[in-house]
Amino acid sequence: MKKIINPWRNHPEYNCFGCCPENPIGLHMEFYEDGDYIVSKWHPEKNYQGWVNTMHGGILSTLIDEVCGWVVTRKLQTSGYTVQLNVKFKKAIPTTEPELTIRAKVSKQVRNLVYINAEITNSKGELCNEGEAIYFLMNQEKAKEMGFLHCEVEE
Repeated sequence: MKKIINPWRNHPEYNCFGCCPENPIGLHMEFYEDGDYIVSKWHPEKNYQGWVNTMHGGILSTLIDEVCGWVVTRKLQTSGYTVQLNVKFKKAIPTTEPELTIRAKVSKQVRNLVYINAEITNSKGELCNEGEAIYFLMNQEKAKEMGFLHCEVEE
């Protein structure tokens, strides 16, 4: 796996809840490219619980939405935004879980819409959540206006 270089890291207004390392209340996700997949390893914390010692469904949905956004960024080399997000909660995730793996890949593209499948597995490799997102893809001019030029990986 190769670490993806965050293309917004030097943007003065960058403060994404999902991936900005300087956001004090954010999730601080980092992303890697693994073949067709974009992958993130993430460590739950008590601050992100819904029910006692159980991850909040909204946070889990955010993890899925964020990894799907990075599929657009890296695999399609543009920016986009979520049009639809469907998440299936298959297995509760305790806030004490050592590590989650969030991964996603393109399933199909129809003009300026891309369909992305995602999943969250626990440290035992058990499937806990599945998601499907539909993203609207910005044209290169609009992506550039939003601060996106390109997205590379570390060597």
